Amino acid sequence: MAQQCPLIFRQIDATVTRINTLFVILALMAFLALHNTIILIALIIDFILRLYGYKQFSPINRLSLLIQKKFSLPIKMEDAGAKRLAAFFGVAFTIILLVASWFHADTLVALVAGIFLFCAALELFFGFCVACKIYYIAKKIYPKGFE
Repeated sequence: MAQQCPLIFRQIDATVTRINTLFVILALMAFLALHNTIILIALIIDFILRLYGYKQFSPINRLSLLIQKKFSLPIKMEDAGAKRLAAFFGVAFTIILLVASWFHADTLVALVAGIFLFCAALELFFGFCVACKIYYIAKKIYPKGFE
């Protein structure tokens, strides 16, 4: 994890969060293929459950834990700050997708979905957190806003 990531000094398993990211990518691809906004609503609810400490009710998190256990994937503990920030960005992207879809703004849907998929793929395959980079830049521009 990069030094510019927000730290909250609580540890989470990065392997599970990467599996979560895989499911988010699959859900986004399903939405793009089916144009079913229920997928986005379910994704928003799942993000919110995970963000506000109700991971035990999150279908994505439960499935990720099951996969980690089934395949004996390693536990890799990291500070939760970066993952939490990325989840907030995920909620924002998903809400934008939902609203744009309701208004039939297909170009905006394609653009936002493309950016979201790209950022999620960077996290999944390389552990690269775009949200941390945005946080770092925003903190440089407006340092008093992060005190």
